[in-house]
Amino acid sequence: MRVLKEKFPVVGLMKGRLVIAGLTIVLLGALAAQAQTSAPQKEAAPDVPDAIAVPAGLEPVLFVHAKGSQVYTCQAGADGKFAWTLKGPEAELRDRSDKVIGQHLAGPTWKLKDGSEVTGKAAGHVDSLDPDSIPWLLVNVVTNSGKGQLAKVTAIQRVHTHGGKPGGDVCDEAHKGAETKSNYTADYFFFAPAK
Repeated sequence: MRVLKEKFPVVGLMKGRLVIAGLTIVLLGALAAQAQTSAPQKEAAPDVPDAIAVPAGLEPVLFVHAKGSQVYTCQAGADGKFAWTLKGPEAELRDRSDKVIGQHLAGPTWKLKDGSEVTGKAAGHVDSLDPDSIPWLLVNVVTNSGKGQLAKVTAIQRVHTHGGKPGGDVCDEAHKGAETKSNYTADYFFFAPAK
């Protein structure tokens, strides 16, 4: 090779340039891959029946997985019959990396550690694919507070529910005011006006 470089200096120069060009391409490729993985992924809306579809003009801005309990109280209805009535949820909210980022409480209310909070009211529901689970919901946000991820949220979908229906505990006049908890999990998608 030394003879080639001495007799043909251009060959050595070209080989050096090819090595530099190859390293540059590898480096640029690595930087592009890093930029793609560090960029936040945009949420995709779940596939749901029309009854709980969000209005046009909204896009998903946050996904959380809830794990906890649905709390029920034994109460008499308007007809005088006793039944388990939903008091509210008590659940942890986890992001896609399984980190606890907030909680879900009666209201229904969703509170995040970033200081943002929303309270909503059910606007639509469909039965869960699992007959032993609470329904899927569309929730309209009634109040927002804080400046975090929930600040501009206007609608929420509860999907992929598992469990949460009241158990077989007795609910009658002798048990009036009694509480029972039923374990559940669900996915919540939060929607805000598209930018």
